[in-house]
Amino acid sequence: MDIGGATLAAAAMRAGLIDGYAIVTHPVLVGGGTPFFTALDNWVHLDLVENRTFPGGVILTRYETRR
Repeated sequence: MDIGGATLAAAAMRAGLIDGYAIVTHPVLVGGGTPFFTALDNWVHLDLVENRTFPGGVILTRYETRR
């Protein structure tokens, strides 16, 4: 299941329900909005499983949660 949106994702992160993260980074800076990764009670340890670069500088990084 994919989760999009900072509010729902934060609740799933706190509950320990996320097995993996796919983060797409666009080379643009913005000055506002809701943070996707809010403050957590504990560290979330991740293992990098994929890293791809696309035209225009867009980067995909995929991580799995280390348990």
